[in-house]
Amino acid sequence: MWPDHIRDEHFMRRAMELALLGKGSVSPNPMVGCVVVFNDRIIGEGWHRQYGQAHAEVNAINEVADKSLLPESTVYVNLEPCSHFGKTPPCADLLIQHRVKRVVISNADPNPVVNGGGIRRLREAGIEVTTGVLEKTGHELNRRFFTYIQSRRPYIMLKWAQTADGFIAKENFDSKWISNGLSRSMVHKWRAEEDAVLVGTRTVFHDNPQLNVREWTGRNPVRIVIDRFLKLSEKLQVFDGSQPTLVYNLIRHECRHNLELIRVDEENFLLNILTHLFKKNIQSVMVEGGSVTIQAFVDAGLWDEARLFIAPRRFGKGIRSPQFQGTLASITDVAGDALQIYYPVK
Repeated sequence: MWPDHIRDEHFMRRAMELALLGKGSVSPNPMVGCVVVFNDRIIGEGWHRQYGQAHAEVNAINEVADKSLLPESTVYVNLEPCSHFGKTPPCADLLIQHRVKRVVISNADPNPVVNGGGIRRLREAGIEVTTGVLEKTGHELNRRFFTYIQSRRPYIMLKWAQTADGFIAKENFDSKWISNGLSRSMVHKWRAEEDAVLVGTRTVFHDNPQLNVREWTGRNPVRIVIDRFLKLSEKLQVFDGSQPTLVYNLIRHECRHNLELIRVDEENFLLNILTHLFKKNIQSVMVEGGSVTIQAFVDAGLWDEARLFIAPRRFGKGIRSPQFQGTLASITDVAGDALQIYYPVK
């Protein structure tokens, strides 16, 4: 017989493994997994697969072959079951309907339309509720969602590649192929997992990037371009209409097929952009460059994670990489490139 806390953590880890399967598909919803357990045996499991579709609890309950076992079963879910009607009915009501014995939750939902309402509804129905199981791990899993809801802006991940001697580009702004092929494929994977990628005027002008996931399988992100004075040629690849593209500027608003020009005020320019992105349900943004743009986010304190590749090559001179203060979380060897991940100093 397992101690209760060991049992709860074991099955919660499985719920979180399932939740991760929704990465890149459920935003602006959180990633949620659910496991139904009877006598220490999983009898149903599921996860939120696609935004607008069934939630994890629905998929897990549907997988239970013998519904008569549910009143003696424990449901493990990494985020508080919803208690409101959105695109789907409340999951708390579903669990009450099936009279489950116990619900174990990692994190309460900070969304004001839930905010403890699901937990309260379950308890009022006589269901035993345990909260805070692997709470820190659950918060890390859904850090994009928590940032989006609590800070009312997207989660900002900075990404760049630099040489061993600290340059992000050559003097002529050429920054292509500092990192190796595997590192570049990883970046395409990340693009598929984030809602949007953001670049500045110089990066678009000098690199003419596509900002898609052609080296990976998944959805293309929304492309965000900062072009204050609308100087960029519409013949550049980011304006090809192949995926939604937002251009933030100081001049005008305009909408066309898959292209939206958005005028924002110069004062608090970056914050104005993030506020607009929040209203458009963009939960996460990967800032890919260039150095001036990344540094602007750093200087404004508007970042949540930094991922940088350090390649074993030297330029000797050129454009310096962004300068920042962060806590090193991990270093990974990627076929010779060193991938370093940082979080802001708290």
